[in-house]
Amino acid sequence: MTNIHNVTVAGGGVLGSQIAYQSAFKGKKVTIYDINDQAVAAAEERVKNLRDSYKRDINATDEQFDAGLNNMSFTADMAEAVKNADLVIEAVPEKPSIKHDFYQSLAKLAPEDTIFTSNSSTYVPSTFAPDTGRPDKFLNMHFANQVWLNNTAEIMGSEQTDPKVFNEIVDYAKEIGMVPIVLKKEQPGYVLNTLLIPLLNAAAHLWGHDIADPETVDKTWMIGTGAPMGPFAIFDVVGLRTAFNITKEQQGDNPDFKPFMDKIQKMMDEGKTGKDSGEGFYTYPNPAFADPDFLKA
Repeated sequence: MTNIHNVTVAGGGVLGSQIAYQSAFKGKKVTIYDINDQAVAAAEERVKNLRDSYKRDINATDEQFDAGLNNMSFTADMAEAVKNADLVIEAVPEKPSIKHDFYQSLAKLAPEDTIFTSNSSTYVPSTFAPDTGRPDKFLNMHFANQVWLNNTAEIMGSEQTDPKVFNEIVDYAKEIGMVPIVLKKEQPGYVLNTLLIPLLNAAAHLWGHDIADPETVDKTWMIGTGAPMGPFAIFDVVGLRTAFNITKEQQGDNPDFKPFMDKIQKMMDEGKTGKDSGEGFYTYPNPAFADPDFLKA
């Protein structure tokens, strides 16, 4: 067993709320911190909405789910959120300026022994290690969406990460039901996104340049590979804001991606931000790609 009992998850978005609840479901005391009361209320609602998924997908009972909820608290006060934290898991937006500011603030408030981990999809630990004030206790732990099902935790340190801390995070991942995916050196995108991003970029090109519509792209991928969903369904699960921020950061002013970015921006302006909002490329809770007839001629 690790000595990690009190966990703070910073950022209660789609994935942050999942990470927090999964930790609480496995018996950890978890606090979700977010930037204001509105964001905190939204995070609490996201957590409560996980009940049906846990019951359906892993046969959790209402009693088990409620026990997880009872392990959780929510706050917009960073100092209060981290005062007793053994571990802070950062899941704030994928914008370097936000993350730099967050770690600089966190470093002043967290106990000296608190371990910091980042759930960043693309940035390596050495990018933010100087901001943490404890580079030896800082590393990345990246989760996949629907953590209760897609239960990987990709763990990546920098050259400054203490091996004992690294191993403790590997053990922590196991304690909360994850399969640790250990990286031997820094790699933007880890294993999962190093494989996934080229697929999503290809889909973005096909739709952005009006070569094929999203359902056609997804249908092709699903029939051709046997995958349960295609790239545009994955965009919905990830969330269009996250997809937009990552693409903007990685592609910059690449003109090939401008049509895709413009289309995504229009969707977001219309409130279509993915599965979490009820609509993105598909409409939820019953998306077309989940219909058995979707793959028929």
